[in-house]
Amino acid sequence: MSTSSESIEIQVTSRHLLDEQIDAAVSRLQEVALPSGTHGILLTRIAPGRYTAALSDQVPFGMTRELIH
Repeated sequence: MSTSSESIEIQVTSRHLLDEQIDAAVSRLQEVALPSGTHGILLTRIAPGRYTAALSDQVPFGMTRELIH
């Protein structure tokens, strides 16, 4: 998993690891989003086992949405 302040890339080979990595990414992004209270989290499935979790002004604060490519 690689991170920046507003985006986290997730790449795993098992469902168990995917759930753990997504939970960790969402928790980190919630911490970043909390002070401003203006962004939600967009989880994008790029390919099987490959996701990006990012802050998004298109998602209401306090919400997490999933987008599948």
